Parts: sequence; C-alpha cells; structure tokens
Amino acid sequence: MLKKIRWQRTHKILLTSVVLSIVLSSFGFYAYQIMHAPNILVGAKSDSSFYVYPRDDFRTIRIRLQEKNYIGDPVSFSFLARILGWDKRILVGHYQLQKNASNLATLKKLHRGWQNPIRLTFNRVRKIEELPNLFSSLLLNPQDLKQKLCSDKTAKQYGFNSENFLLMFIPNTYEFYWDVSTQSFLDRMHNEYQRFWSNKRRKKADSLGLTPIEVGILASIVQAETTKQEEMARVAGVYLNRLARGIFLSADPTLVYAWDDFSIRRVLNRHKNIDSPYNTYRNPGLPPGPINSPEPYTLDAVLSAEKHKYLYFCAKHDFSGFHVFSRSLKEHMKHAKSYQRSLNRARLFR
Repeated sequence: MLKKIRWQRTHKILLTSVVLSIVLSSFGFYAYQIMHAPNILVGAKSDSSFYVYPRDDFRTIRIRLQEKNYIGDPVSFSFLARILGWDKRILVGHYQLQKNASNLATLKKLHRGWQNPIRLTFNRVRKIEELPNLFSSLLLNPQDLKQKLCSDKTAKQYGFNSENFLLMFIPNTYEFYWDVSTQSFLDRMHNEYQRFWSNKRRKKADSLGLTPIEVGILASIVQAETTKQEEMARVAGVYLNRLARGIFLSADPTLVYAWDDFSIRRVLNRHKNIDSPYNTYRNPGLPPGPINSPEPYTLDAVLSAEKHKYLYFCAKHDFSGFHVFSRSLKEHMKHAKSYQRSLNRARLFR
C-alpha cells in the first residue's frame, strides 16, 4: 500500500513536471516568436521609410504601421512594447524599417532614436529666401528658418552680413537627421563652410588679394556668365584683371539680378541705368553680395584663375555657350556686334 502511494506521488510529480515543461516551452517559444520572428515588412521587396512626428503616441504609430501594411501582427508588436515599457517613449525621427525585421529590433530602433539620415542635394540658388523650400523634406519650420536666414543678427553670428550670408551655404549633398533644429542646421552649414575653406584655399584667396567672401561673390558672377567649367578660370582671370586696373566689371548678370527679372536674356542699355549697388556698370569693384550660390568647382576656378591679359569676353555668335576673349575694346566690340546680329536673327530682343 505504501509503495502504491509513493508511486502515485511520483507519477503526479512527473506529470506536473511534464506539463510545466510543456507550458514553459510553449511560453518560451511564443516569447521568442514575439521578440525575434519577422513581423515588419514581411515579404517586402525593399526597406521603407517611416516617420515619427512630434505629437505621435504609440497607438498612432501602430495604426499608421497597420495602414501602410508595414506590420504583420500588430497584437504581438503592441504586447512586446508594453511589456518592455517602450510604448511610453518612442522618439521623433526618420527611420528606415528593414524588411523581415523583428518586433524587438524595430521597437529598439524607435525607442532609442536610431534614425537614418536624409540625403539632400541642393544646387545654385539666386536668393537666400529660396533655401527653406530646398530643405522642406526636413522637419525644420520654414518660417523660422526663413526668419533666421534673413536676419542680419544671425548672419553676423557666423561672420557674414545679410547681403552675403548666402555664401555660407555651399551647394553640395549633405546628410541631416530629419528632426534637426534650425540652430543645429545653421551650425552644420557653417561647419561645412569652414571645412571647405581650408588653409590651402584661404592662402590661394590671399594670393589673389581677396577674402573668401570676395571670392564667393566673384564666383557667383563667373557662374552666371558661363556654364562651361573649362573656361571658368579664364573668365575669372578677366574680372581679376579689371579689378586690378580699377575698371568697372560691367557684368551683365549683375544687372539681371539688380532688376530681379531672371527672364531677361538680352541686356539692353536701358537696363544699365538702374540705381542699385549690384549695377557693376556704375559701381566700381565687386557688388555687396553674391548673385547666386556658387558651386564648389566655380569657387575653385576663381582660386585657380588663369593669368592672362584679357580684359573682355563675349558669348560666341553660334550660341554654343562658349566665349571669345579680347585684350582691346576695339576687338571686343567686333565680337559683340557679331553676337548681337545673331540675337537679332534669333529674334531675341529682351
């Protein structure tokens, strides 16, 4: 009888152990599935961007993931977030969700703010007011950014003034975090400007008798004059010769800028009468600011300007985009008349 009782107890213990083992194994398997099984962009062809906005709570984020079909099992996703306590802290940002990612990997990324930067490329702009639109894919407040960009106080903080502040923004491809603040954005652009203006480039500018800002202003004129990189250094040499001799730059693009009419294709004598500091037919030296944001290669073309004796240049009459260069006014006028005849034949009168 005693043996029978002992056997029954042993049997119960074994049975309980087996059941408990099965339960624990099942729970462990389920826990593993919740944490590590693919649940994000399952079967997708590629990763996808996802944005967490400043006022988003966890429920809003989960619903948007469902609506975009980014999440397979929203219940397990929500359950794990609550168990870990991460549903209380999801950080604002731009995230690249990886295909076949797990709940744990995705939640960890959102909870810790492991953002993916946004690559932005901007080319030449004519006026600083255009910049906010170029960075509209960031969370920056466009009105706040525009106010800072047009503020003489802000410009002075970085060593510029409101006329030449555009030069701090060198066209290139940059990476920013989506939620970058206006101040951090400006600091970053200033750092990029400082990085571009290395000691080597500053020495080149000094050898020309120009400051980096003056190089930028001249480069903006060169860039407006020609699209041909191979002749930019020669054009820069012409303007440097004129500056050295105290001759008016007489640059047509500065008149177009002064008139604020970029549809002008043919500069006429009446355009030369405008009262503006950007009228280089009337005002000696460089204008007070750039007429666009010069590309890095244009800045380098000015720094490596050709040394020659040309004082004039004129667009070729074949509209190839290239120019013909002259040492004397008489020679220049001959080329200018040839180009004007071509404009007349093409019926380009303004």
